[in-house]
Amino acid sequence: MTDFSASAPPGRAILGLGCRSSATTEELLSLAGEALARAGMMAGRLSAVASLDRRAESGVIDAVAARLGVRAVYFDAGTLERETPRLANPSENVFRAVGCHGVAEAAALAAAGPSARLALPKIGSGGLTAAIALVDSGT
Repeated sequence: MTDFSASAPPGRAILGLGCRSSATTEELLSLAGEALARAGMMAGRLSAVASLDRRAESGVIDAVAARLGVRAVYFDAGTLERETPRLANPSENVFRAVGCHGVAEAAALAAAGPSARLALPKIGSGGLTAAIALVDSGT
């Protein structure tokens, strides 16, 4: 797997997304907009959208990334499971089938790199989650 964090400029943001297979692009875009607003940032600051590599959800996540003008990056369940210790409050019930907790948070952190920080912990409802991580600026 490519180390995405190495190509993301410092100070840029990664939007992590988790969703149910029946999610629509509009639902996920609405949540993405809410996440950006809560974090006080514009979509232009995003480097990527990140999520769990699951075929059922990738179409809608790809569509959201395209609408936001960034690429989508995906991680396997094991990678995201390794990210959960970095989370202050991992979700207790997201994607239990693959052993992942807090998919949105973990994906954002995995894409942003080892010293990233959460700018917005997981928000969401109805099987949709979003979180934002910032790529370490080196300061």
